[in-house]
Amino acid sequence: MRPSAIPTIDDLELRPGHRVLLRADLNVPLRTAPDGTRVVADSFRIDAALSTIARLREAGAEVVVCSHLGRPKGVDSAFDMEPVRAVIADHFPEVEVLENLRFDPREEANDPGFAAELAAGFDVYVNDAFGVSHRRHASIVGVPPLLPSAGGITLLEEVKNLTLLLEAPARPYVAVLGGAKVSDKLGLLNALVRQVDTLLVGGGMCFTFLAARGVEVGDSLVEEQMIDQCQHLLDTGKVVLPLDIMGLATGDSFGEGERTGEPQRFGLGVPAGYRGLDVGAATVERFGEILVDARSILWNGPMGVFEDPRFRQGTDGVAAAIGRSEAYSVVGGGDSVAALHQAGLAKNVSHLSTGGGATLEYLEHGDLVGLAALRHSREP
Repeated sequence: MRPSAIPTIDDLELRPGHRVLLRADLNVPLRTAPDGTRVVADSFRIDAALSTIARLREAGAEVVVCSHLGRPKGVDSAFDMEPVRAVIADHFPEVEVLENLRFDPREEANDPGFAAELAAGFDVYVNDAFGVSHRRHASIVGVPPLLPSAGGITLLEEVKNLTLLLEAPARPYVAVLGGAKVSDKLGLLNALVRQVDTLLVGGGMCFTFLAARGVEVGDSLVEEQMIDQCQHLLDTGKVVLPLDIMGLATGDSFGEGERTGEPQRFGLGVPAGYRGLDVGAATVERFGEILVDARSILWNGPMGVFEDPRFRQGTDGVAAAIGRSEAYSVVGGGDSVAALHQAGLAKNVSHLSTGGGATLEYLEHGDLVGLAALRHSREP
């Protein structure tokens, strides 16, 4: 599938006064300001939607934006759209932002009645929410059959950039995968090992691979049921694992809350009574040596417990290596993108993806249900 197969805003032949329902991905992190109000902590996804809003407004269309925010269980004021509305209003005060779609359980259930309510009163629909276009939700797949529909600027850019990795990546093509569990990314791992020249594995998932290789991993996270799958991937000869590990004694605390204990550096194995939480300096150096020779790079997922500053050297090291690289580079996933921003290297990357799971699913399957819905939307 190529981006041209998805209808564009130009295909809608917008006229002044047309009402457009824009599905954006405004699922941004929030923080509490000193005055106690909730504000947007990172506007990356909102910023990505602005070009599509501008394009629609330039055509004279009336734009109403809908999105989800977080994972509320019913109506919850902690997840209302007010902080997002404030940012949108700074750029487009005339643009309405509907309330959190997931306040209504019919959104995630893909209820036809809810889709009809969303579509009512609109002339066209635009999906610019690539990051949730793998979800079979009412606002993603239920509305396009009811209205002439198109992909937004951000969505089409995502498809174009990711398709380059699928169809004709410059080689060597190196993928860097992190995250906690092999089971969460098994399909992608199997797809990537067929596509890439080298697959660098960090994060919690590396311990299941190390266990498959017979390396002692102490009390680190291991998915025993995935060991055979990891062994199959190792047999390809394309998987590169960490050379050293940073960790803590099993009883120590880590993460965003209380932090106790002194980090320890281990060689290839993690002894009993300890758990691995990041890759070490030797691994960062080795991964960097491989990345510097790459011509195409995909990075998704942190190398360690990124939210704990004691265990972010692996993620920061990969960010620095990719930032220095001259390869065509695609980075997706919140922690990976955040690491690049914090290091001031975001502009050095070819494409920062707004998608996490959607990016991975597209690279695995070459399509998403939300994209298919656009291609089969109601004719103008």
